Amino acid sequence: MSTITTSTMSATSTTTSIQDAAQSLISGSTQSNTDVNALVSALVNAKVAGKTALLTSRATRDNNQLTAIGTLKSVLSLMQSAMTPLANGKAFSSFTATASGKGLTASTGNGAVAGSYVVGVDNIATSQSITSDAFAAKSALGSGSLTLSLGGKSTTVTIDRSRSTLADIASAINSASGNPGISATVVNSVDGAHLLLHSTSTGLANGINVTVNSDDTDLNKLNVKTSISTDSATTTVDEAFHWKQSVAGQDAQLNISGMQVTSPTNSVSTTIDGLTLNLSADSEGTTQTLSVAPDVTDQKAAIGSFVTAYNNFVTTAALFTGFDSTKKAGAQGGVLLGDSALNAIHNALTGALSAASSHGGNQSSGAASLAGIGITFQKDGTLKIDDATLTNALTNNAPATAALFSGKNGLAASMNASITSFLQTGGTLDAHTNALNADLKAVSSQQTQLTDYTDKLTKSYNQQFTALNTLMTQMSQNGDYLTALFGGKNSAGALANNK
Repeated sequence: MSTITTSTMSATSTTTSIQDAAQSLISGSTQSNTDVNALVSALVNAKVAGKTALLTSRATRDNNQLTAIGTLKSVLSLMQSAMTPLANGKAFSSFTATASGKGLTASTGNGAVAGSYVVGVDNIATSQSITSDAFAAKSALGSGSLTLSLGGKSTTVTIDRSRSTLADIASAINSASGNPGISATVVNSVDGAHLLLHSTSTGLANGINVTVNSDDTDLNKLNVKTSISTDSATTTVDEAFHWKQSVAGQDAQLNISGMQVTSPTNSVSTTIDGLTLNLSADSEGTTQTLSVAPDVTDQKAAIGSFVTAYNNFVTTAALFTGFDSTKKAGAQGGVLLGDSALNAIHNALTGALSAASSHGGNQSSGAASLAGIGITFQKDGTLKIDDATLTNALTNNAPATAALFSGKNGLAASMNASITSFLQTGGTLDAHTNALNADLKAVSSQQTQLTDYTDKLTKSYNQQFTALNTLMTQMSQNGDYLTALFGGKNSAGALANNK
């Protein structure tokens, strides 16, 4: 955006300067010094002041309008952002899920619908932990390799004899590249040191297996194989190995509205569309009711954001197009008063809202009206929300309320399309901005020409009046000489005594 500033001399000061300079010229004819600079400055300003003031006023107007349009673009962009969740329906797909007991929570997402579910939790998912036989804490177990397997993934860890204590082996497992999800620690008890392996993932499929490749007896004691018990649906460790299972791995077992459900994790997201159930130990053995309902609080917030954004546009537009008779002449109207682009934007948005206010923006979908859900126009053109009416509409008439805003023919989509046409490259506001910048460029060019003209005129006047001042000085000197030679009215000159 171009910015042009100039300074001008007022008509009163220009006239005063000319008068002072003229008096200086008169004084010069009576043997006083002529103020040539003041005279030239006054005459030049008298010629260019009008044009300078006109260009300055034009540049100021253009710059103020560019600033106003930039502000208007920001306000409209904010309105688009506020309308997006209403237009795409996300604002109305927000639900809350509440359980009647402890240990069961749920989060909602796309596809969730209002409803009620009876959830019984037999057990939650757990991760397996196994403990080795006791070893001397600082004894070397030997050299070889350990292949760690879990959930279909595996990695091999090489063990060097010089670094083969239980602590060394635990460190090697934890730092192994491609570790499939097994953490290792050493637990020291009264009978010696034990290696504790823990699966970082829950579920039956995540049992721990270790295959040792070594010629050393002690290191081979770390061999372990996990299987699944068909009776209890939990992991178990083969008794032939030198390990005990301290915590069995198992899947979560649930009953949802009469249907048996299993999950390898305590986050169950594939059973009910749009719902993710989260289980903790407190839910085991309980039967609870999970209620899913529209999240009225979030929906009200989304509609409130849209109303606030629209009201911001209305007050901004009023600021730029208003008329204040109390201000001095020339400053009473807003910078965009009478602007056709802003009028078009205002008419398009208020027109869409007016249509939706009485009968709804999407009659074919049985949409409600703005007035019906508690949104009404105020005298100043802004919108106001009646909280109780809106809450009732979202609670008891959610589909119709959503249809008012959402979908291809909804209010939000209609207003968003209008705003896009105004904001896009080559759109109404873009064209307006380009025109103003082009005018500022023309003003700058004319100011440059005016500056050149001012410099040339000043130089010309300086030459003329300097010459005039010199001539007047010479005439005064010649007068003195002639008076001395011929004498004045009351005295005889030098020639009077010339015989």
